[in-house]
Amino acid sequence: MSKSLSTLLLALNRNKLLLTIALLMVGVIIIPIPASAGPPTERVFRVEASRFAYSPSILSVNPGDRVVIELVATDVVHGLTIDGYGLEIVGDPGQTARLTFLADRSGSFRFRCSATCGGMHPFMIGKLQVGQGIFYWRGAALTILLAAGIALRDKR
Repeated sequence: MSKSLSTLLLALNRNKLLLTIALLMVGVIIIPIPASAGPPTERVFRVEASRFAYSPSILSVNPGDRVVIELVATDVVHGLTIDGYGLEIVGDPGQTARLTFLADRSGSFRFRCSATCGGMHPFMIGKLQVGQGIFYWRGAALTILLAAGIALRDKR
């Protein structure tokens, strides 16, 4: 096979690959977002608070779920306030405090300690994830596809 023919075939294959990447990007953008991951349920989390962390520190729920947080402070008084929801709970050492609410806002929300518990108190944070984080994954997929397209284009 001559050099010019192999170069032409390589360019055609590269163009097909770039077209495939472009079509995948369009697909990632226009595929509908699922309405729900399932019917709303009650989700109960036992969250232990100790200097200076929550366990578990990430709570994942679906929109519409009824969320119950049972806060147990293991050492000193700790609180838990959820940004974006305006909810707060305070737990005394060794006792369980309960907070119940409806996860009616999708997104990622920080929760933090609302009772000064020591020097590292400002860093005692966690995350409430309501929904599947679909926009994050779409953004990641688009970034990967775009990077692949740029890498192929620059090989010309």
